[in-house]
Amino acid sequence: GWAVKPSRSFRSRLSAGFLLASLLPMALCSAMLLQIFRLRLESQADTEAREQLIRVERRLGELYDSFCRTAQTLEASTQVGEALARSQGGSTGVYNDLYAATEGVRENAQFDLFDREGRGLYSTGKSPVYGQLSTQWGTLYAAEDAQGFAFTQVDGGEGEDAPLLLGSIPLKRDDGQTAGYLVVSLTRGDFRRMLGGLYGSRNDLLILNAHWRSVYATRTELETQLAPLLRQRLLGGLPLGQEDGEYDYRTAFQEEMGLYVVLRMPQILNGQTRGLLTTVTAGSALVCVVLSVLMSLRLSRQMFRPIQRLQTAIGQVEHNNLDVYVTPGQDDELGQLARRFNGMVGALKRNQEQLVENQRELNQAQIRMLQAQLNPHFLCNTLDTMKWIGKIHQVPQVALMAANLGDILRFCISREEFVPISREVEILRRYMEIQSIRLSGRCSLTVELPGELEGLLVPRMILQPIVENAVLHGLPGVENGVVQVKVWKEGDRMKITVTDNGRGLPEEWVGPYTRPGTETGGHHLGLYNVDTILKKYYGEEFGLYLDRRPDGPGTVVTAVLLCKEEPVC
Repeated sequence: GWAVKPSRSFRSRLSAGFLLASLLPMALCSAMLLQIFRLRLESQADTEAREQLIRVERRLGELYDSFCRTAQTLEASTQVGEALARSQGGSTGVYNDLYAATEGVRENAQFDLFDREGRGLYSTGKSPVYGQLSTQWGTLYAAEDAQGFAFTQVDGGEGEDAPLLLGSIPLKRDDGQTAGYLVVSLTRGDFRRMLGGLYGSRNDLLILNAHWRSVYATRTELETQLAPLLRQRLLGGLPLGQEDGEYDYRTAFQEEMGLYVVLRMPQILNGQTRGLLTTVTAGSALVCVVLSVLMSLRLSRQMFRPIQRLQTAIGQVEHNNLDVYVTPGQDDELGQLARRFNGMVGALKRNQEQLVENQRELNQAQIRMLQAQLNPHFLCNTLDTMKWIGKIHQVPQVALMAANLGDILRFCISREEFVPISREVEILRRYMEIQSIRLSGRCSLTVELPGELEGLLVPRMILQPIVENAVLHGLPGVENGVVQVKVWKEGDRMKITVTDNGRGLPEEWVGPYTRPGTETGGHHLGLYNVDTILKKYYGEEFGLYLDRRPDGPGTVVTAVLLCKEEPVC
């Protein structure tokens, strides 16, 4: 009937939804994840390659700068210029200048000095790389027209000490004529020491001249095999690397030395790896789809019955039947939903019962409040009687205390929430008269209240608790206790300070008032109540601030309020 048809319809829609939700997103996610994985690896490899090329290019640039500084130093040397001009070799002074100028860079290259005829005279090595160089062609000839060093490739052989690159620069005299040449030679060992560790352990480095001919390679076979291949592909307008090849290439150009730096890296994803990833992804997607179909069938059956029970129970709650209960049946989200529904119904039932009880207690409280209103008036009448008895029997202290206490009590039970500050001060004076009698005149009160502030409104009974706290906790043991009350105005705020000459307060209490711990909090309930009232009426930036008296022992309590001539709502 009615219960079976929605069940079948719901299960069929849920199964179809799970199937579609498994097929489409899984296929898209598999393709996207594969692509993202590939792009991520390629991006990471490209970033690492750029960083390695930058390090190599920076190292070559630093080397070139050191060559230029050496040339400038030697060109400025008078001994070097004269020795080269006279083709004089073996001068100790020239050797000293040469070694001083190449300090710190000799481990990276060999420096040779040639005269203007191309004869090698001085060297930081055992001897110049070449005893004679032509000035009509080659590196010395190129140096005359170069702006800086002119670098030429040489084939010095297979060993570590074989020179691979020569750089030369003319050394000028004061009249602008060439006195000689500084020739720098870089060997295979120099390149290996200088560039080692800058390009990764799995990568290879190839340095080519401006015509893409090999100068140096980390592996000897790359010089004869890879360099011609890269040059051929470059001249043919083809990319250096092949999409299905084993290696990928990144290049950078070192402008000062005119060298191309080629970094060869293994391909991140070759064809075999891509095929394996595709197979694994497709297989995972198929398994997930099968599992989703099976789970959708099972979940559709498990969800129908609990939902039907919840629907029936909700209908009973709508008719105010709060004794309904749904059996959880299973320990999953639907079982938790059933338990929370039962808890909600139970809480609703308890709330209804509590509402009835609260209403009954409210009625009783109203009755007690009406009855209690008689008691303060009875106390006031009794204090008036005590005052007249004190006057009749000529006991003025009793009469004064009874009169003051009666006024204070009437002030406390009045319905006014805000009173003029002058009225607060008046009640405070009556309170201090009582304390002065009680303490045999050992305490007194002084008040400084400007006339223009007397009409400002403040919450009722905020001064008496502060002064009472000073009398009870600050003045015991003080022979001539004095409490000073000062009222003044700062902008739109009114400040009231209560200062005593008592024993003061601990250092940790200085600052905005915070209620002490439970062991001492009961002794300062008055300060807590006043601070709470001020914050409730005016805001959290108002309230009480405690400090030590600056001119001697004692405490200063400052109350900060808003200047208002109308009550604060």
